[in-house]
Amino acid sequence: MLKRDEQQRYSRQMILPEFGLAGQESLKAAKVLMVGAGGLGCPVLQYLTAAGVGIIGVVDHDVVDISNLHRQILYNSSDVGRFKAVVAKQKLELLNPHITINAYPEKLTPENAGSLMSNYDLVVDGSDDFTTRYLVNDVCVELGKPLVFGSVFKFEGHVAVFNYHNGPGYRDIFAEAPPENEVPNCAETGVIGVLPGMVGTYMANEAIKIICGMGEVLSGKFLTINSLDNSVNVFNVTKQTAASPGSSLKKETSPGNYEISMDEANQWLAQNSNEVYLVDVRETYEYDDYNIGGVNIPLYELTEQAGTLPVHKKVIFCCQTGQRSKMAVQLLKPVFTGEMYSIKNGIF
Repeated sequence: MLKRDEQQRYSRQMILPEFGLAGQESLKAAKVLMVGAGGLGCPVLQYLTAAGVGIIGVVDHDVVDISNLHRQILYNSSDVGRFKAVVAKQKLELLNPHITINAYPEKLTPENAGSLMSNYDLVVDGSDDFTTRYLVNDVCVELGKPLVFGSVFKFEGHVAVFNYHNGPGYRDIFAEAPPENEVPNCAETGVIGVLPGMVGTYMANEAIKIICGMGEVLSGKFLTINSLDNSVNVFNVTKQTAASPGSSLKKETSPGNYEISMDEANQWLAQNSNEVYLVDVRETYEYDDYNIGGVNIPLYELTEQAGTLPVHKKVIFCCQTGQRSKMAVQLLKPVFTGEMYSIKNGIF
């Protein structure tokens, strides 16, 4: 039952016919765990708190750094050096005193992930490292929890909903994590400050739709946003794997046979150049800055140009880290009958 001041606070969303009183009561009854209180976590937490989600958990072992402040707008200069989860709890409680915020200033690990996540209905992943992303996905699969995922890289953002009504998971796009020391982070590559806000609000919107049972959820979809050219694309994702109970926390999914090393790719290109077709799926500005040859077809244009790929040659996809090239193979599986390969760990 909503109190009178709660009805007044949420009145602008409650008058929406698709939302109404039932939607607000669903939010109040919901329990959401936010993994990561950084660039993505800040807008997600602020909007879910403002919307009236009843219980929100915040997991983050990191402290506020001055270099965070251009994009993590929940914090200010006086918060530098303090645990993000603790600061977030204090500020979110000021934003909405009608909800409960649980702070977990600790690292999410295989030992504590299950116990933490089992207490919540929905998990939102705003982490910035692959180890955590795979852990969150695998535990959600084990527990049957829906997962809202988001990530940012330079000027590009990604949003998806995984494990929703037994739908596709993160591993159905990226079956295997690259080595951590070979993946660039924001400190090395940079990120435009407004991008996490754009992606984070999308993530919060997906969480609200899932909780309230309204609209079309990004399950089986992978949304990309490019803040430089304003392109927004949605790719279809099919379920590729069937995880057996208990397996996902014990070992990584074995890599698909479509992955080859950079050395193998170079060998193929040197020995059988007429039988190999190299496709760089990065953005045009990335390709122009540095490339190893081949044609440039940005990932978001790939399905439209699938008909231009030669079915009688080995098609090799490449990108900076190997993640977009793996996704390229997954996207084209339903429509391309030729041999496809991805350069593992990218071209750098």
